[in-house]
Amino acid sequence: MIKHSQLLSPMKYKSFSCWLFVAGLLVSGACRQKVQPSFTDVRPLADTVGFAQYKWQMDSIIKRIELFQCDSLDKSVNVPMPETACKVIITPHDDYSYVGYLYPKVLSKIKAKTIIMVGVAHKAKQMNLESQIVFDSYWNWKGPYGPVRVSTAREELIGNLSPEIFQVNDSIHRIEHSLEALIPFLQYFNRNIEIIPILVLYMSFTTMDKISEPLAKAIFTVANDRKWNWGTDYAIVISTDAVHYGDEDWGEKNFAWFGTDSLGYLKAIEHEFEIIENLSGELLPGKIESFCKLTVQDTNFREYKWTWCGRYSVPFGLLTAFHLNRMIDGKTIAGSLVGYSTSIDHLPIPVKDIGMGITAPANFHHWVGYAAIGYY
Repeated sequence: MIKHSQLLSPMKYKSFSCWLFVAGLLVSGACRQKVQPSFTDVRPLADTVGFAQYKWQMDSIIKRIELFQCDSLDKSVNVPMPETACKVIITPHDDYSYVGYLYPKVLSKIKAKTIIMVGVAHKAKQMNLESQIVFDSYWNWKGPYGPVRVSTAREELIGNLSPEIFQVNDSIHRIEHSLEALIPFLQYFNRNIEIIPILVLYMSFTTMDKISEPLAKAIFTVANDRKWNWGTDYAIVISTDAVHYGDEDWGEKNFAWFGTDSLGYLKAIEHEFEIIENLSGELLPGKIESFCKLTVQDTNFREYKWTWCGRYSVPFGLLTAFHLNRMIDGKTIAGSLVGYSTSIDHLPIPVKDIGMGITAPANFHHWVGYAAIGYY
């Protein structure tokens, strides 16, 4: 390897023109590396229990969802979806055994090749990270049907953002499961997907609005340069689970606000739908802020008011979508509930025999809600 000091030493070259020639080769080589990155690195899985790792597992999961759940769903929260491709979706990310039918029902509505994935940073507090969004530097993520390519548009987005609003951090991406849960289903429906993974750290609503607008502008710029259409060429997928409820196995915390009997369960579900109401219909900043006020403490944005793990990813992703659509045509988009379920309102899909499992219990003392919403 030629050192910088060696390049500057006149004793190494017979003439100044020779030095310029060698330096030019080095510069052009560096440029080529930027536009032709190495695609050999693969971001591995954080969760090898709750999610499918292999093609045969994923094929089996799809068949089991069809066999075990199609005829046993609560029709009041299993809403037929239009055939139109979604521009944005909100999707769960819990164990496949528990979430079941909601995964393919909502993720099948993503028809675009390039998917901007907006995820939860569950470990942000332990890593003392907040008030930014986080990109990774991997060029592939593991998928059951082969590696999933990270779009080179990621670098273009980053190049259009101010450094203070983001960071590139593989460490937090490596231990986070909220985006990897979605890849097998997205890849099942389209083997050629490319992704742009983004994690949202703890942040106030004011910070969300401050950061989401320049991200929307960067997306708008990159999409225009690439002649992409929203919904058909690129889409936004927002990852979250809904309420985390109960008084057991939550790290010594009690989230059973209405009790742990059947009446408490029904009251919690009722409150869930009050929250989801803010995410449905015409997408407006006031409704997004209302969602934040229902899920995040007024005096401390780092603390729960109601335990949605996506209390930052959901409003941030939706604010980005709001600003983006205004830039495109001056209008707003609208969302509708695709479905809602919990980890205890239906029988789990059996997965033990295919080498998978569950990562948490499911009962009145410990259960999770799942909301799926599509935006057109």
